Amino acid sequence: MDLTISLGVAIVIGILVAILILLALWAYSRANRLDRLHVRYDQSWQALDAALARRSVVARAIASARAEADPTAARSLTALADQAERASREQREQVENALSARLDKIDKATLKPALAAELGDAEARVLIARRFHNDAVRDTRTLRGRRLVRLLRLAGTAPWPTYFELSEHANLDELTAPPNRTSARVVILDEHGRALLVRGCDPAKPDVFFWFTVGGGVDAGETLREAAVREIREETELEVDADQLRGPIWRRVATFSFDSKVIRSEELYFVVRTASFEPGRGRFTDLEVRTITDFRWCDAADMRALSANGETVFPVELPELLMEANTAAALHTPPAVRAIR
Repeated sequence: MDLTISLGVAIVIGILVAILILLALWAYSRANRLDRLHVRYDQSWQALDAALARRSVVARAIASARAEADPTAARSLTALADQAERASREQREQVENALSARLDKIDKATLKPALAAELGDAEARVLIARRFHNDAVRDTRTLRGRRLVRLLRLAGTAPWPTYFELSEHANLDELTAPPNRTSARVVILDEHGRALLVRGCDPAKPDVFFWFTVGGGVDAGETLREAAVREIREETELEVDADQLRGPIWRRVATFSFDSKVIRSEELYFVVRTASFEPGRGRFTDLEVRTITDFRWCDAADMRALSANGETVFPVELPELLMEANTAAALHTPPAVRAIR
């Protein structure tokens, strides 16, 4: 009799222990999931915050561009952008909506193409980031709202996730910037460490000249190196083996207007060393015949002098980067790709 009771008690205790273990495992898994959701929530807010901050920067650029034509509206837009950046988390939603309403009233056709593209890209990033953020909020709140999760206080002291409501354009396609064009560009260096620069102009602005490195868009089916080799051949008639290229060492993203079209370009820069030579023009395309006017071997001082005379050198950091390019040309293994402007 006593043995039967003891066995029954042991079974009950065993069942209770098993239930407690299962409950502990369930609570542990839910706590881990909650932790991951809160991390996702925090990261989504950081991404949204960065997108909103970038939009404020673009708003100030628009205000600056319109300051002469409409100084009152420009000051108002600048003030809103400043308030949006300084607002607390509780006030941010109201101020950002006010900025959205003001930006919606701007006729994009009155902006320069590059600035209109920057605004479209900034607003699209805000829209996408807000949607990801609110998705993270929804998933986190759903799990935290379950009865056992609340009873066991598995969320600890983490603050309750909050949605961010922002007025949206009806059509995301209207906000997106032009598709990215990937370009392979090459800093061609001579035995003196000078870089070969190309002088050109925009067909839509034939009186404004600027200087840039050899390179251009990557064609379908081409690798970056193949495109770089082809561009060197077409623009200078120099034959270079792909293995001679070092890099890419730099990455630059730029939005600009060319031939009355807005282009968003992701440029990857290679470096190659060669003896000084006179570039040929025999392989120019029709567009290059109309827009390329000169070549010049330049050191850093030469580049600064060109910019000082009103003919900008792109990338604008090239004078400071020339030594880095020369170092990369001498290495078998170039440094990791880094962003430049």
